[in-house]
Amino acid sequence: MHHTHELRTERLVMRRWRTSDLAPFAAMNADPEVMAHFPAPLHPADSDLLVDRIERHFDAQGFGLWALEVADSGDFIGFAGLHPMPDGVPGAGDHEVGWRLARHAWHHGYATEAGRAALGEALGRLRMARVWSITAVTNTPSQAVMERIGLVRHGLFEHPGVRAGHPSRAHVAYRTP
Repeated sequence: MHHTHELRTERLVMRRWRTSDLAPFAAMNADPEVMAHFPAPLHPADSDLLVDRIERHFDAQGFGLWALEVADSGDFIGFAGLHPMPDGVPGAGDHEVGWRLARHAWHHGYATEAGRAALGEALGRLRMARVWSITAVTNTPSQAVMERIGLVRHGLFEHPGVRAGHPSRAHVAYRTP
């Protein structure tokens, strides 16, 4: 098993989660603007459960969605990394490169920087044959990041985990070429 507990980029540290991340993560997940392309903002208890699932994936696989901090300041700004693709979507069974950043961290190139690092880890040391990324069709900023890190548009689909009629149900899938 490959263990990657930490990745570093020019400006970021991608690391395992700490208890001190829980409060800023819950605040980020409760922000309606951050969660605009998801079914709903998360309650703090659901945010904590998400961290538990992320950490269990790290323990089982040796990699996952790393907590993201700015190297110079140590400020927690969200997460980025690799996560199993859910059933019923293009790429099910493979891994997704993904990110979610607090609003104050938007428009600094952090998602692109962290996404490139995670994708490099997936295709390099972890030797994944293909990596995907999915988002709501309305989430054009994330689609731009997907294109900047070299993923290509695969197609549209209805996300089975989002209720019918919800604006975030229509999704787009990108993948490595």
